[in-house]
Amino acid sequence: MPAALIVDRVGDVVLGFFATAGALAVFAGRAVVEAFRPPYDFAEILRHLYQFGLRSMPLIVTAGFAIGVVLSMHTRASLERFGAEAMIPAGLAIALIRETGPLTAGLLVAGRVGAGIGAEIGAMRVTEQIDALEASAVDAFKYLVVTRVVACMVAMPVLTTMMNFSGVIGGYVSEAALSGMPWQLYFERSFMFIGFADLIPATLKTIVFGFLIAIVGSYLGFTTGGGTEGVGNASTRSVVLASILLILSNVLLVRLIFFFYPPAHG
Repeated sequence: MPAALIVDRVGDVVLGFFATAGALAVFAGRAVVEAFRPPYDFAEILRHLYQFGLRSMPLIVTAGFAIGVVLSMHTRASLERFGAEAMIPAGLAIALIRETGPLTAGLLVAGRVGAGIGAEIGAMRVTEQIDALEASAVDAFKYLVVTRVVACMVAMPVLTTMMNFSGVIGGYVSEAALSGMPWQLYFERSFMFIGFADLIPATLKTIVFGFLIAIVGSYLGFTTGGGTEGVGNASTRSVVLASILLILSNVLLVRLIFFFYPPAHG
């Protein structure tokens, strides 16, 4: 293959990447502006809260419980070497609340909710339902996008809290089965080193996760083309792109949290 052709293809890929990133940024900025502009469709927001939040609870709780059990077993296997079994509850709670719970909840919601948003809005685009809404003097962007963004941002901290709670419960069940630790002692040790500086920033950063999940799914749904095949592609790409953005944004958010809440030493 000629070198000039390779350069052209690489250039097209790079330009396409920046074009998509710019369009997504403009789409996200418009959603932020419209979110603060009345009127507010609270009924639609509540409907999406039910879909994104309540209907995601079984998945989140089950996954959190299983992660708590697995983390407890791995933590025990590591700390037993140093005779520090008493620190197992605290180590599990810190790992779960600070990082594992928020990121896992975000990825699970990206898989369940992000795919649904992309497919639903994409289907409306290819069947011209969005055009029909706009022809009826309905602000399709505000009705379809903003309500989903707000609902997802509200649901994510609640889902993360549920995952943290179920993970701690899972850790207790594992410890009770392996060592017979009383539940009073387990929970006392679990939250011995947990403060608001650990809980609040880690939970609030999931608001950003919810924003990214909803924006990515809505953008890919709004720009869908190619019929039913395009709807499937929008659904798949929503999960992939939202998951990547969640992981990358998590790195930046953790660094930001450490800047405002530096870890204590000694």
